[in-house]
Amino acid sequence: MNDVQKTDGPRLLDVRDLEVTYANGAAAVRGVNLHVDAGQKLGVAGESGCGKSTLALALLRLLPAGAKVSGQILLDGEDVLTMKWGRVRAVRWAGASIVFQGAMHSLNAVHRIGDQIAEPILLHRKATQAGAEKKVGELLEHVGLPAARAAAYPHELSGGQRQRVMIAMALACDPRLIIADEPTTALDVMIQAQILRLIEQLVAEQDLGLMMISHDLAVLSDTCDRLAVMYAGRVVEEGPATEVYERARHPYGKALSATFPRIGDPASRFAPRGLPGDPPDPSALPTGCTFHPRCPVALESCSTEDQALREAGPHHRAACVHAGAPLPAQPTAAPATAERTP
Repeated sequence: MNDVQKTDGPRLLDVRDLEVTYANGAAAVRGVNLHVDAGQKLGVAGESGCGKSTLALALLRLLPAGAKVSGQILLDGEDVLTMKWGRVRAVRWAGASIVFQGAMHSLNAVHRIGDQIAEPILLHRKATQAGAEKKVGELLEHVGLPAARAAAYPHELSGGQRQRVMIAMALACDPRLIIADEPTTALDVMIQAQILRLIEQLVAEQDLGLMMISHDLAVLSDTCDRLAVMYAGRVVEEGPATEVYERARHPYGKALSATFPRIGDPASRFAPRGLPGDPPDPSALPTGCTFHPRCPVALESCSTEDQALREAGPHHRAACVHAGAPLPAQPTAAPATAERTP
């Protein structure tokens, strides 16, 4: 990504030529280059199966045994891939932490939430029990929950409250980078908005870096400064969030944006654009541009020639032959039902 770096020192997160291949030969991440600076919010978008969660797990070496990883993952200039395991364990809490989707699957149902938040504080900060309990209360209040809720079990909290607990846990050891993997997927719209505003507030107040992963381009464009769109393990478009969402230069990015009807725009409501098919099997990728079998504006050459990221505007790049100009008109799906005339 080619925006201007905020400081003269190493970037908070700098991912270079990252490749992840699973034991079955599936190429889940292919040549990804991304970075996040302190105070910056990067959104990573794409359908299920495009490599987003594999990317997140690779950043802190949480991939299953047998996965082959190459490239560099520099956290404050230190390569996570070459760290000793003791250092990796410390970095997972004090350097960067992950907020997973589905808090009920991440929290231990038989332990009070206060004990679960206190565990990394006791282990990594060497705090006393009293000190850890005080920190837990502060963290809960910081994410909008009363300190007294530390005595609750996960099932005694609502979905939004559990997600707040996950955020508090991610902040337990004062990391500089937060990786949020679909943090609002299981929440209703009102609670989702509250959680997103909370994350934005924390990033601004503590000068954190944020990488937020989602299939929802609208949410990411509203929350993040920059967007990176992934398809078949690669970044196929990147740039300022509003620019990518409203003026995508890759047909996949444009299809993701058009998936969600826009308030006040009858055209998007009555003529929704669909995207047939699914992302390709990572172990049997098509030749040429991997998106060409689903692309409504593909050229004959797209089936044989791969496309690298190229300039599509100021700080905006897309891996498409059409990147240098507005995309050709794409066919729209017919409305499911015709609107009656009164």
